[in-house]
Amino acid sequence: MHRHFKIYKPYGFLSQFITNQKKAGKHRLLGELFDFPEDTMAIGRLDKDSEGLLLLTTNGKLSTKITAGNSEKEYFVQVDGSITQEAIDELQQGVEISINGKKYQTLPCKAEKLEQLPQFPERAKKIRDERHGATSWISITLTEGKFRQVKKMTAAVGFPTLRLVRVRIGNENLDGMQAGEVRELERINL
Repeated sequence: MHRHFKIYKPYGFLSQFITNQKKAGKHRLLGELFDFPEDTMAIGRLDKDSEGLLLLTTNGKLSTKITAGNSEKEYFVQVDGSITQEAIDELQQGVEISINGKKYQTLPCKAEKLEQLPQFPERAKKIRDERHGATSWISITLTEGKFRQVKKMTAAVGFPTLRLVRVRIGNENLDGMQAGEVRELERINL
């Protein structure tokens, strides 16, 4: 019988259970958060400096279906500066970024400025404060997931990412979870 989990991946953790990197002792891994079954795998990834919803499963076929499919992934992104409607429009239409040194045109996506500041747990590493200039929060919803795509997209429109939190994958949400929290699921709702 397969097991499924959703976690709020904290800042500073790698989206994996083992690492082959020589400086492995410096990295925090998902296994520190919970006693997962031996064959548990992350469905997709979040960068070390990104946070939020990460789904885990012992079902390799389900993992492949989700990562290869077109499940929506929604991110709340704190960007440097007061984002303009023009930048939002550009994000919605898709922007050119670089993937492995080659130009890549992102697919059109949903993007909007968040009028209410999201309430997330304080991050382990402090983000610069308002004395260093304005920041704004936006929501970006994608069906693709290239390496560091959201960060590259916000930089391409002139508003570099300061904080990135994935809040939704398909129909699974963070649901007010705290950083590092793990919940076992009967099934993954996409």
